[in-house]
Amino acid sequence: MTTSKNLLRTLLLMLILSVAPHAPAGTLAQEHWIDAWAAAPDSGGPPLDHQTVRQIVRLSASGSKVRIRLSNLFGTAPVTIGPVHVAKRLSGSAIKPDTDRAVSFGGKSTIRIAPGANVLSDPIELAVTALEDLAVSMYLPTRTGPSTVHALGVQTAYITLAGDQTASATLPEGEVASARFFLTDVEVESTSSKQLLVAFGDSITDGYGSTPNVNARWPDFLVQRLQSDPAYSSIAVANSGISGNRILNDGAGPSALKRFDRDVLTKPGVKWVVLLEGINDIGETNESPNPKDHVSAQQIIDGMKQLITRAHAKGIKVLGATLTPFGGVDWPYHSASGEIARRAVNNWIRNSGAFDGIVDFDQLTRDPEFPDRFLPAYDSGDHLHPSDAGYKAMASAIDLHFFDHRD
Repeated sequence: MTTSKNLLRTLLLMLILSVAPHAPAGTLAQEHWIDAWAAAPDSGGPPLDHQTVRQIVRLSASGSKVRIRLSNLFGTAPVTIGPVHVAKRLSGSAIKPDTDRAVSFGGKSTIRIAPGANVLSDPIELAVTALEDLAVSMYLPTRTGPSTVHALGVQTAYITLAGDQTASATLPEGEVASARFFLTDVEVESTSSKQLLVAFGDSITDGYGSTPNVNARWPDFLVQRLQSDPAYSSIAVANSGISGNRILNDGAGPSALKRFDRDVLTKPGVKWVVLLEGINDIGETNESPNPKDHVSAQQIIDGMKQLITRAHAKGIKVLGATLTPFGGVDWPYHSASGEIARRAVNNWIRNSGAFDGIVDFDQLTRDPEFPDRFLPAYDSGDHLHPSDAGYKAMASAIDLHFFDHRD
């Protein structure tokens, strides 16, 4: 009897296996997606109505397919977007027509996004290369209400009132803007085991003061370094900087503590994060009359510790960056007490052992004669943000051997 039961079970198992669908090559289980470009949403922007917006992004990784993420985080009502197209950029608003691809969402050409929500497109068959410019064009067929934006794009977005122009080789003359609209991520699919570095911080990571349209933020220069070295060219970079952002309090976008999951931990392929944030916590302590904005160096350090703990819990290594000088910034943003706080935070970053590695941006960019100020060659002119040369030097200061262990 036992033998008969075993035989029956074997026959049933063979029958189940024979009718079970076989996963074809190239299924999601075999795909490897990685974030190749990002812009963290930070505020509500102007409404758009029957307009086409074409945005230019520079990719940090190569792949055989792409997909995009759109956000209605700061919307007050559902927003409809579509049609949407992606194509390789030629120059200005012009695209290479033979690379133009329509984007779908669950097989449909338009998508309705609820307030506070985001959506991911279907995979798009388009082979792309790192350091290549991609144009993402979206039509807003009805009035949107507040648009979800990343305010500091440092890149021209082309906007036209001429209806749906998403497939046009060149957009008709219209408005331009420097913000990012609704678009938060471009991911690429690759069969190789590419991994991601997220640059997380404030305006100095966001690229304030850098030359528009030439990709001169420090994460951009880092992408160029990585791509020029075959040993590190499999590493992508996503920029999650928000100008004015703080670790502890909301203001310019949600605080670092609030947005860390969204802008770092859930990025596909993330393995490392560079943390450069805290100068606005210090500046607002000096500048704001609101007591809730007044924080101590120890509170900033405690906030950094929490970010490190959360990253380590996900197996993500953290490269700590010292806070760059801000002497000479108009009073009351800078003060003697603020300088004491900055040095206390930097001392902890250098010596605590809390980080997996450090990069000393302070030592690199400060003037040896006036250590609370930028070296003139690296100063954009406002004494708070680096120049293009300063951003390039910052990227060059990162020891690439930090990325050697990729298990």
